[in-house]
Amino acid sequence: MNKKIIMAAVLSTLAGVASSQEVVRIAHVAGLTGPVAYFGKDTENGARMAIEALNAKGVTIGGKKVTFQLVAEDDAADPKQATSVAQKLVDAKVNGVIGHQTSGTTIPASKIYNTAGIPQISHSSTSPKYTQQGYNTAFRVIANDVQLGQALGRYATGPMKAKRVAVVDDRTAYGQGLATEFSRSLQKAGGSVVAREFTNDKATDFSAIVTRIRATKPDLVFFGGMNATAGPMLRQMKQLGMNVRMMGGDGICSDEIFKLSGGTMTDGQVVCAEAGGVQGDAKAGMDKFRADYKKRFGIDVQINAPYAYDATMAMAEAMVKAGSSAPAKYLPVLAKIQYKGVTGPIAFDQRGDIRDGTITLYTFKGGKRSMIAVTK
Repeated sequence: MNKKIIMAAVLSTLAGVASSQEVVRIAHVAGLTGPVAYFGKDTENGARMAIEALNAKGVTIGGKKVTFQLVAEDDAADPKQATSVAQKLVDAKVNGVIGHQTSGTTIPASKIYNTAGIPQISHSSTSPKYTQQGYNTAFRVIANDVQLGQALGRYATGPMKAKRVAVVDDRTAYGQGLATEFSRSLQKAGGSVVAREFTNDKATDFSAIVTRIRATKPDLVFFGGMNATAGPMLRQMKQLGMNVRMMGGDGICSDEIFKLSGGTMTDGQVVCAEAGGVQGDAKAGMDKFRADYKKRFGIDVQINAPYAYDATMAMAEAMVKAGSSAPAKYLPVLAKIQYKGVTGPIAFDQRGDIRDGTITLYTFKGGKRSMIAVTK
């Protein structure tokens, strides 16, 4: 009888401790199904690593120990599904949102989060429109398309010595926006757009586009879009005897593009830019993150996992400094946050864009990404 009484008392005490801990629910949203699912899973893994690190540390908010919980949602990289997911998360009263993944999903979802007053940090959406809407709940931890396009335009006309460029985009908010900014930068630097073509993010046949582009004899093809489209396009360019170089943004900047090209992509043929990057002493922290990621998940980082990690950590840091996980209370602190992440310093300007965002240029050798340079 005494043993039963003691056991009951222990269980009661444990239950009391568990109930005294606040659960902070941070959502992550990306396309976990569909053609860009590998990008979505990459960032979900990054956010999950942050949640696990926070719980291992034993974070206290407002004098109370908390448990962080990751609420993972799939928007299939579809704008309509993104708004449905956003409303679901608002109804669930999550404390904050990391995502969405693409600009086409992030922008419509941001209106719903803003109406509810829930902070949102995107780890991969680069369209300037996202932070130009005037929402004080919208932030991003990577550079935007204006910065990406300018860097790519300068590199195309400079080291690559391209003068005649064919520009193609997939008509998504991301692809079209990046192609537009690149074209402006290219022309400002003295290059010319000799062809302007459009496809969509679900297309598989590019023979007509490639044939028209080939007739203009470009030095370079710029593609605004994702690997799932760029890879097959490269393959069909090869089939039609077009051995020209391709350039693009972070959407085509992972090793997956070599597989999607059917192995036809040659060394140095593709140059891409990632909206972020570190160098010097900071590189050690990024290398450690990549090693920890591979140990945890058994695969390499694609692109944006460390940015999802930093976005989650910066949000949690704002909660700690505010002494509350309530969105209305920690939002003003998040807007002024200064957090040292694995991707570099995290601080936002008045629009919610990352301050002093860097750009990393890459090419591919042996089907693997190889860094060229880090620039502003």
